[in-house]
Amino acid sequence: MFYYDWTIILLIPGLILSLWAQGRVKSAYSKYSKVFTQRGLPAQDVAGMMLDSQGAGNVTVTSTQGTLTDHFDPATDTLRLSQGVYGSSSVAAVGIAAHEAGHALQKQDGYAPLNLRTVMVPTVNIGSRLAWPIFVAGMIFSWRPLMYAGIGLFALAVLLSLITLPVEFDASRRAKALLADSGYFTQEELTGVNKVLNAAALTYVASFLSALLSLLRLLLLTQRRRR
Repeated sequence: MFYYDWTIILLIPGLILSLWAQGRVKSAYSKYSKVFTQRGLPAQDVAGMMLDSQGAGNVTVTSTQGTLTDHFDPATDTLRLSQGVYGSSSVAAVGIAAHEAGHALQKQDGYAPLNLRTVMVPTVNIGSRLAWPIFVAGMIFSWRPLMYAGIGLFALAVLLSLITLPVEFDASRRAKALLADSGYFTQEELTGVNKVLNAAALTYVASFLSALLSLLRLLLLTQRRRR
């Protein structure tokens, strides 16, 4: 089967980077979730203060179930913090809450990459689930148009992963700047926030690299079928 040809080695760098990035995130979160800020402000209050200071008081900050399930929902202007983050005053929780608040501020400012990602997500989510089945069907029946259709759908997922990079980096940049400007946190605490957010950023880089290498593999498999 084509799954086990030499092109599978292309996936190894992405897998290694993904595992390393996940390890960095778990290590940073584990360490700084046990380090609490001197002022003891819970994460939801930090997010609320950041939003209010930038005129985004319309955003609702609430809790959601799960671990590290924190996200900003631009459709409802709701910032959802996981249970381990919402009421915590740890350095990790403050950093995560500030990062998600950064996404809310992106929407307020009309940040183009966020707007584009928001528009793309529903379509790409469906397409990414269909990409591999369509491509495999094209391989089985040796029908190149079907293979290219699968590649096209997967390419959209790669594009979304690429667009996600500036969105996440910019949200972290905003978070770091606003936390530093607030005057509520020590330099040591801000250093911890940087480590948590930088580790999280690596996971998005790893995701993009993995997707890009997978796309390259599909293209190579298609080229080989032409011979």
